[in-house]
Amino acid sequence: HRRAGGEPNKILIVDDDPRMVELIKASFRDERFTLVDCGDGEAALRSAVTEEPDLVILDLMLPKLNGFEVCQRLKAEPGTADIPIIMLSAKGETESKVQSMNLGADDYMTKPFSPLELVARVKMILRRVYGRRKHG
Repeated sequence: HRRAGGEPNKILIVDDDPRMVELIKASFRDERFTLVDCGDGEAALRSAVTEEPDLVILDLMLPKLNGFEVCQRLKAEPGTADIPIIMLSAKGETESKVQSMNLGADDYMTKPFSPLELVARVKMILRRVYGRRKHG
């Protein structure tokens, strides 16, 4: 899983629960990704610009700005609008899923989730968005 120039793909993990961050990182242990993380919505907006991730895994319930607000702001800015976003939430209601998709999220997974499924969804989105040459 490589960026142009041979660098590994970078994933930004945004969750205020350190155990969840570690679970997500462990899910990608056997994969070739660069993983960076932050714990609140404001930091997520900064990190999306400074880290230039290929994909964001974004928790819905965050301090400072919630996941809906972060998603909406990322999609509104030209520099971050094309970054795919997977929303994660303990909320499995259809309303939360629909709102996420309407704000521009590419996928939505309900906690608890299967680590294998998360990795598969990340790979699928990266292939779809960036093409096989970059993520083969």
